Amino acid sequence: MIPDSFIQDLLSRVDVADVVGRYVQLKKGGINLLGLCPFHNEKSPSFTVSPTKQFYHCFGCGAHGSAITFLIEHTGASFPEAVRTLASAVGMSVPEENRTPGQKAASSRRREEISQHTQVLDLAQKHYISQLRDSPAAIRYLKERGLTGLVAKEFGLGWSGADRQALSKVFPRYDDPILVESGLVIESEDGRRYDRFRERVMFPIRNVKGEIVGFGGRIIGKGEPKYLNSPETPVFSKGNELYGLYEARGSIRSEGCVIVVEGYMDVVGLAQLGVRNAVATLGTATTATHIQKLLRASDKIIFSFDGDGAGRRAAWRALQASLPLLRDDISIRFLFLPTEHDPDSYIRQFGEEAFRACLAESDALSTFFLNELAARHSTQELEGRSALVHEAKPLLALIPAIALKVQLQNELARLVQFTPEELNQLLAQEAPHKMAGLPEPGRAVSAGPLQVDDGSFDPRDGAGVPEYSGYKGQQGRPSRNGRSGEQGGGNRSRENARSGVSRSGSAGGMTARRAVAPMARRLLRLLMTHPELVDQMGEQQIEILARGPHLEMVRDLIVLIQATGARHVGALIQAADPGDDLGVLLVSVAEDLMAQEALPNPQSEWEDAVRRIELEGLKAEQQVLIGQGLNNLHAQQKYKELSLSITRLMRIIEGSKST
Repeated sequence: MIPDSFIQDLLSRVDVADVVGRYVQLKKGGINLLGLCPFHNEKSPSFTVSPTKQFYHCFGCGAHGSAITFLIEHTGASFPEAVRTLASAVGMSVPEENRTPGQKAASSRRREEISQHTQVLDLAQKHYISQLRDSPAAIRYLKERGLTGLVAKEFGLGWSGADRQALSKVFPRYDDPILVESGLVIESEDGRRYDRFRERVMFPIRNVKGEIVGFGGRIIGKGEPKYLNSPETPVFSKGNELYGLYEARGSIRSEGCVIVVEGYMDVVGLAQLGVRNAVATLGTATTATHIQKLLRASDKIIFSFDGDGAGRRAAWRALQASLPLLRDDISIRFLFLPTEHDPDSYIRQFGEEAFRACLAESDALSTFFLNELAARHSTQELEGRSALVHEAKPLLALIPAIALKVQLQNELARLVQFTPEELNQLLAQEAPHKMAGLPEPGRAVSAGPLQVDDGSFDPRDGAGVPEYSGYKGQQGRPSRNGRSGEQGGGNRSRENARSGVSRSGSAGGMTARRAVAPMARRLLRLLMTHPELVDQMGEQQIEILARGPHLEMVRDLIVLIQATGARHVGALIQAADPGDDLGVLLVSVAEDLMAQEALPNPQSEWEDAVRRIELEGLKAEQQVLIGQGLNNLHAQQKYKELSLSITRLMRIIEGSKST
């Protein structure tokens, strides 16, 4: 467990610009440095690094964080690995916090659990590969699908064999619980065990570091299901992983887009014939986490599902998952092949050039959106057009306020024979219905950046820090890179979440967040840009802030700064828990903070804000006395004292304006 104090000391000695500069070519751009984002494909630089605030932010894909976060995101390192790498570079030794025996034991068990899962999956993979070499039937099947040995080796294809307990010859203890926990073995109610995968071509599923986290098996004879995945395990969640993403990462960058297909064989078959930038969902509907991972890989996504009804339904679910994450600088398209074809069969019959021609003619998300709605409702009837608007309404509400949304609403208005003004008025009449499994309308998925009401910020009015009541997603989710971090007691229990503070998570398990009042926004912004203000706070200011209403998050931020010693925004983002209100708030204003220069006299701004809070408190006390009637000498005397204090404060505030 690494102490928070050490992390803050490390971040004060490490320059994020130097760390990023080892991987990204940066050039001067005003007060910041600019470069091409390493997390998504782009032609003009939108990736910005702030040497003064010590964090990076991409205005294209939203990636952001400290030097530690960058190493985690870019290299696939775990949180402890990233910290140790940076510490070594500046000549620091990583200490360990004093932990209770229970905490040490829990952390050790977690590390051992992950290590055991990795080891057993690797051993199983070696077994499956050896079995493939000795299986003429499996080799014949792969050859019939047009695959060569080179591609089979590249993707690590194997064969599970027909033996119900083949893995008993691989592992010394077939009764070891880890075999069941890792999904390799099934235990029946009577205690008997047998291999989960039998008579299947095996496809290893890798995380972003290339580590095997699970398997998919495709049966080659009769039997159901045709595809079988590993179950949910401590290292594998099919709603978070994409098959082939690790293998395709280089081609995705060079091609400038990523193709999403339904099956393992589609990915491998396309790669065999020259289309190597395809990935597949793992037998589940496309999730918001999938979309986020895809957008980090490329700013252009083409969904190419089977041409039958099931494929179109899968595409529609993918569209719904995409809506809250739409931006004007990305492209999401949908390719529908003839009903009798999937991507693998189409490219094998017609070739790479024909398939690429289909990709070029794929439908834009807006086209699919409007065509699908029009196909479900009769636009020749009043009732049909009304039903179409009814179905479209909650979907439109999911889209952020971007140019595409305006154009989409205008096209929808034309389709249902409304003017844009009439449709906008109708859409605004009542709150949209929430859709199960999707975020609140107008907001990104949980733990992602919140929408900022005003893109600019003036420290005198508090704009730029969102006033929100969003939602918090499920806790304990896997990190962005699909791996769990080192666990333990205290603040280090956040390490897993720190490896992906910005864009992963689920919309389930929601709880309401706290609102941020205007004056609180002003104070929060001052503290974010100038954490050193905490050092100058006297007891009187602390008392005023303690009494002030709606200042809980301000007090939380002060405590965080005092406890960690953070001295810049990057350190604050690293120190905050990304799952709580303060952590989400820090992330949500990252883009605006990047462009904000340091104030010439932040101490004066802070004192002015605290005086105004004190003034409002005094006025509130006066109103209480007035409400009670001022019917005794003590109340009247108190009222006079409050009036004198209010007058004094107003003179000070007015005087500070003129200086």
